[in-house]
Order: sequence, then C-alpha cells, then structure tokens
Amino acid sequence: MRDIAQSLGKADQREAGEPASVAIGPLRLRGRAILAPMSGVTDIGMRRIANRFGASLVVSEMVASDDYVRGHEETRLRAEGAGVDPHVVQIAGCDPYWMGEAARLAEASGASLVDINMGCPAKRVTGGYAGSALMRDLDHALGLIRATVSAVSIPVTLKMRLGWDEGSKNAPELAQRAEAEGVQLVTVHGRTRMQFYKGKADWAAIRNVRSAISIPLVANGDCTSAEDARAMLAASGADCVMIGRAALGRPWLVGEIARSLEGMPADTPSAAARAEAALEHLDTLCRSMGEHAGLRHARKHLAAYADHAGAQIPRAPRTGFVW
Repeated sequence: MRDIAQSLGKADQREAGEPASVAIGPLRLRGRAILAPMSGVTDIGMRRIANRFGASLVVSEMVASDDYVRGHEETRLRAEGAGVDPHVVQIAGCDPYWMGEAARLAEASGASLVDINMGCPAKRVTGGYAGSALMRDLDHALGLIRATVSAVSIPVTLKMRLGWDEGSKNAPELAQRAEAEGVQLVTVHGRTRMQFYKGKADWAAIRNVRSAISIPLVANGDCTSAEDARAMLAASGADCVMIGRAALGRPWLVGEIARSLEGMPADTPSAAARAEAALEHLDTLCRSMGEHAGLRHARKHLAAYADHAGAQIPRAPRTGFVW
C-alpha cells in the first residue's frame, strides 16, 4: 500500500491520457473529486444524484456512533447507502467502544469504507469532546482510531482540520500517527476549528500533512470549481479534492470537477436533467422521511437548486413523485 500511495497524485509520472488512480485499500477511485460529508445536507438523495453524475466518492452525513448502534431512527437514515456505490459512512464519537461498534454496524450494513470525523467544528459536537475537539488530545484520538480500525475489515479513513487554533496546527502529527494505526486515507479541511468557516481555507498549509504521510491525502475547503480544484491540488500536494457547500443545489458539480481534472469535458447536465434531479431528490426525501419531514428537509435543497438554475426551470414530468 505504501508503494502505491507514494505514486498517487503525481500527474507528471502518468502516461499522457492515463486517468489518475487513487487507491484506498482494495478500493480504487474513479476520479479525484469527492462529495464532502455535511450534516443535514448530504442525505441519501443528494448522494445518489452526485454518485450518478460521476462523483469519485460520496460520504454520508456524520452519524453519532452511540445513537447509530442503539438504532436511533434518524441516525440510521443518515447512514443509509442504498443505491450508492461505494458506500461510505462517517462516524463520530468520543468513546472507543461505541466507535468500534458503529464501524462494525456500518460494515455489516454494506459500507465499503468507514470515515472518522475529527473535523466538525460545531459546538454541540466539540462540547461532547468529539469532532475537531479530538485534535486537542491526540492520544485519545488515536485510541478511537485504533478501536475503529481493529473492528472492521474494510478501510478506515479520517477527516480533520488543520488544528484546533492557530497555535496548535497539529494535523501533520495526527495524520502521521493515524497512518501508523492503519488509517488508509486522510482528508484535511484547510481551516482550524476556531475559524469555523470564516476567512479563506489555507490550501498551502495542507502540504505539511502531505510531507508527513504516504497514504492518499484529500484537500477540503472552498473548492467551488474545476479551476479551484486544480489550484488546490497544486498548493496542497493532495491526491484528491473534496467539495462541500458548493455542491448544495448542484450535486452534479462534483462529477464535473472530477471529469475536468482528467482533461475531459465537464458535461454540465441540461436544464431538464437538473430539474429531474431536483424532483428526484424531493421524492427521495419524502419517501424516506415522510411527506412532512421530507418537505421541511428539502426546503434548503430546493432553494439552492432554484438559485443555480439561472432561469426558469422547465416543467418536468411529475409521475411517480410525492408532493
């Protein structure tokens, strides 16, 4: 694995026209653009659409490990993966037992990968010593990683930030120690926890992590276009980019960027195809959550689809959709 990983992301070493290939254990990605896990956003409907339009990988919403294992209905729904291949479940928590059990459940439910969240900046998460709060106690963080990796046979990946604050940018150390524990890919958001989503993501700072590990590296933060993606890869030395908020209302964007990075036409879907995707998304939410909850959850998605339409969305067939 180490020999393979050391060759990843080095376009100048590939034959002309040969697509990039990033390996995560036995899994080989079909490109270099990934849909980020976003709580309340990357529901199963959005992930199915992004997957179909060519995203290299899509990741579930973050799920609390203990709630997931206990069978909390809403948490289980966040981890749903039917119609998505490969299926990735992102888990969060601060207890090794629950992290291990959640990883086992994800694998048993069909996940191809388990991702550990050590990057979420939300106070409700960090207040429980999970998410990016774990970057303040790397020994505890490593205990959670060890429990997760040892619980499953599928690859385990890790998402983090640059550090807790400007004075403790310890992402390289955490990434290096995580690799030693068996983590097979690391994603770094180019901000500290204390920045939340303010300012500009520091793509160049992610390069310090590239120097510390040999496994694949994903750069995250403020990627909104193929041009951003190329600049992000150049600045960070990463193998892949991860697209988050820019994909809201246009889940096909991730596939467009993946194709562009390989020198292929972006192939933006037609207005009719985009409208059909929006209706499909609404239908999926209403069927999986019930009409009332599904419509409430869909509001932000539908508003974003409309914002990105740029013109009146053409009328699409409604047969089979829930209203």
